[in-house]
Amino acid sequence: MRAAVARSLRQLRRLARHHAEGRAPINRLTRQQNALILRSSASRPLCTVRHNDEYGRFVSPAVESLRNMFSTATADSIKDVPRGGPMVEYEKRIASGDLVDGDSFQVDTIQQLQRLYEDLVENEEACQLDRYQSSEKSGRRRWLWSRLIAQPSTDSPVKGLYLYGGVGTGKTMLMDLFYEQLPANWRKKRIHFHDFMLNVHSRLQMHKGVSDPLDMVAAEISDEAIILCLDEFMVTDVADAMILNRLFRHLFSKGVILVSTSNRAPDQLYEGGLQRNLFLPFIDTLKERCIAHPIGSAVDYRQLGSAGEGFYFIGNECSTVLKQKFQSLIGDEEPTPQTVEVVMGRHLEVPLGANGCAYFQFEDLCDRPIGAADYFGLFKKFHTLAVEGVPKFGYHNRTAAYRFVTLVDVMYENKGRLLCTAEAEPIELFEKVVTVAEAQKSSPRSSRSRKSDDPDLCVDNELGFAKDRTISRLTELNSREYLEDFEAKWQQPLHALDNGGDVVLA
Repeated sequence: MRAAVARSLRQLRRLARHHAEGRAPINRLTRQQNALILRSSASRPLCTVRHNDEYGRFVSPAVESLRNMFSTATADSIKDVPRGGPMVEYEKRIASGDLVDGDSFQVDTIQQLQRLYEDLVENEEACQLDRYQSSEKSGRRRWLWSRLIAQPSTDSPVKGLYLYGGVGTGKTMLMDLFYEQLPANWRKKRIHFHDFMLNVHSRLQMHKGVSDPLDMVAAEISDEAIILCLDEFMVTDVADAMILNRLFRHLFSKGVILVSTSNRAPDQLYEGGLQRNLFLPFIDTLKERCIAHPIGSAVDYRQLGSAGEGFYFIGNECSTVLKQKFQSLIGDEEPTPQTVEVVMGRHLEVPLGANGCAYFQFEDLCDRPIGAADYFGLFKKFHTLAVEGVPKFGYHNRTAAYRFVTLVDVMYENKGRLLCTAEAEPIELFEKVVTVAEAQKSSPRSSRSRKSDDPDLCVDNELGFAKDRTISRLTELNSREYLEDFEAKWQQPLHALDNGGDVVLA
């Protein structure tokens, strides 16, 4: 039935275009109404959506026959189709008190997202956004066909958007708000960048032996989503850096529209990375297909919550308290060693787990050769993570710091709950991790000379930028507001903490 509706609507659109070309001109608003005819009231007969009496002569009997089945076949879909776009929703949230009014940087950004939304609405058919009207061929079949017949470039007529700025400024919130307003029948996907790249590498493994596996992967991704929303675009892995340009050239040539958030401007991506000269063409590709928009706000909204309400304990002597809190969360269940399936046949051993909660020593999570794939697998099975012994970070444990940053990112993306003991408050954990600019600013000598003054000083641009996001997220993870949202989701009591003298909360 849905296919019949789509075929009839395509016929109606063709007739409308014929009318526009051969008779009276139709303005832009009228064309949008034709493209968005599914958004009209379910109780209104489809055949009565006319701009004048003459137009009615072009409505086919097939469209007329939809009158009796239209409301039942598409009413549920219509309920999900938003009206107005992200700007309207943003204003609603300000009016309800969910968002703070007066942030001009966020207003500028939501205007960019609103422009993109309107461009997508106007070019819905050209961008092939409707999954029910797109080709039924699989990505592999289209790829094989393209090997036999040369396919012209199909770059989207709509440019994407790359949002970048400081931590806690609302980038992810605004992108999610935009994503939620997109019609349910559009081909769209919202995913964290770490998870996206893991998915890409997994697909590459599946297509070993193909002459151009990246083209095959791009065909599959574009088959699933034309609008690709990536959160926290951050390139630290040389394997990712080497394939991004070819991957996204394939994706863009297949019409994919990228919307992304990042803490780094495009020109700063993978700064100081191995073989960065091979990565630079990707930056040019990114700037060619996306509008780069900075969010210049200095406000970290995560810091405005009620910090100090969570399960962040300072001092190794608090390990007993951590174990007690962990036991109170799992209730009467007995914690036992468990195994988590990750990807491509790999597994992660969990020392203790029960009732959705897992307990680790810091070394077991961040001082071993594991990464984002393991953390995503962990949070597919557990919603709460207890970590004992988070240290201060410096040059000596730089690799562990990178893993801890990734762990916090994955936890935050999956809306997990953190219990931990740490050597210091979040901001003090990273006080010896600095960017090159910070090192040079704090010393009149070069960053290399400064490093010789403190052998544990870690001068690392990527980690230096990422630490601010981690500090901000650790603060939010332990805020009352975040934990109340967690409790509502999982219906687990917070088990209010004692404010004893030996327990200091972040």
